[in-house]
Amino acid sequence: MKVWLKLLIGSLLGVLLGYLLPNDNQRILSILSWLERIAIRIGRYGTVPILIFSLTIAIYELRQDGQFWRLILRSFLLILGSAVFVVASGIMVTMIFPPDRIPIQIDEQVELISLNVSEAALELFPSNMFSALFSDGVYLLPLCVFAFFLGMGLSYDRNYTKPVISLLDSLSRIFYHVASFFSEILGLIIIVLAAYWAIRFHGLLQADVFKDLILLLAVFSVALGFIILPLFLYFIKPKVNPWVQLYGSLGPALASFFSGDINFSIPVIIRHVKENLGARRRSNTVTVTLFAAFGRAGSAMVAAAAFIVIIKSYSSLGITLMDVVSIGIRAVLISFLLARHSGDAAYTALAALCLDYGRGYEAGYLILKPMAFYLIAIGAFLDVMISCFASFALARGSGFQEDREPRHFI
Repeated sequence: MKVWLKLLIGSLLGVLLGYLLPNDNQRILSILSWLERIAIRIGRYGTVPILIFSLTIAIYELRQDGQFWRLILRSFLLILGSAVFVVASGIMVTMIFPPDRIPIQIDEQVELISLNVSEAALELFPSNMFSALFSDGVYLLPLCVFAFFLGMGLSYDRNYTKPVISLLDSLSRIFYHVASFFSEILGLIIIVLAAYWAIRFHGLLQADVFKDLILLLAVFSVALGFIILPLFLYFIKPKVNPWVQLYGSLGPALASFFSGDINFSIPVIIRHVKENLGARRRSNTVTVTLFAAFGRAGSAMVAAAAFIVIIKSYSSLGITLMDVVSIGIRAVLISFLLARHSGDAAYTALAALCLDYGRGYEAGYLILKPMAFYLIAIGAFLDVMISCFASFALARGSGFQEDREPRHFI
């Protein structure tokens, strides 16, 4: 059975289970929360080994081909372009179809949520280089820096590095198959994730105050992820059928939506982009890693749209054009700074927007706390769809892609 079909069946079973369970039973919620943490850990289990070995070999091979810096530059240009487009379109849709105001509830316990960019920058270069290997599976950028320098070092002298290259290549392939095993059993794991998501969503709908924002984000994210983004693939040469690539990306779409975690989704993305979309390892691993770290346009867009709703809920004066531009620029910049937030990117981005914007809105994100999981799910879904399509486009444009028959998709 194909992976996406396993994930779809597991998702439907989980959603059904979540709607059958009582959403006001704290014991059931605590059990599902605990099971969700286990499920996320299982999904992340193979992420670090894949990045250590596959990213190192990919960097080395791209260096040998003379394509490394060209691919990096193209990737960052596409990351920036996608961030501007997605954030701008999300803001525009929110302004044209504004959701109703959300009643302001005073939360006595104010959470301190921060991007903590300075600390994140320090962690990129630990005092001991090898300590970057012992990642907790959340902040993966120090690990990627380690892989970058190791991959660069492999080009030193083939007489000395050939045995190491062979070892790393073998370990890359071994851990790819280990991660493939976990992606095969995600159909079972996602039942827990979907059940916990559905039971919270059921309670959210009963609150009744968030329905407009829920509907707006749902409709726009489906249109963006399943229609608008695939249409950009028509501009690629040689021409491709974008709907085939969309079909090949359904597995990561489901995994990301119900997990809300980009690191959980990385092994699934890498496998689907390789086996369905035909991208070779040297391109696939590098571009997926870059988009997972810096290309969080979907989460930034969700944060920008939610922040506009917060402003309108607090004030009846409306939003000026300069305010809209300011929010958009801030959201685009924040999309580059979410590498430490694999499982809460959209809500963290919203909190960062509120704190940075100021003017009395510093704690505004708290009124959307009950739907934080929903914002995170929508943001992660769009982040992953952008990553899949961009990785395919970059691989095809660089000559690192081979066409695959849809009947052979996993």
